[in-house]
Amino acid sequence: MVAIPTPGMRVVVRYRLPSGQATDALGMLLSADESTLVVDGKRGVERIAVSTVIAAKEVPPAPTPR
Repeated sequence: MVAIPTPGMRVVVRYRLPSGQATDALGMLLSADESTLVVDGKRGVERIAVSTVIAAKEVPPAPTPR
């Protein structure tokens, strides 16, 4: 079981795609329950099944643009 960060935090979530490959979602964790994580990142809002999550952790805020 992977520990899920608190909603409202910036996170990176590594999860498995249906093909078996792993990918990451980076952004704000909007919500988390026993079945789904919702991450708002550069690719838009992603809904991720908890059963596919390999790892998840809080990350620092994004750097300010130059």
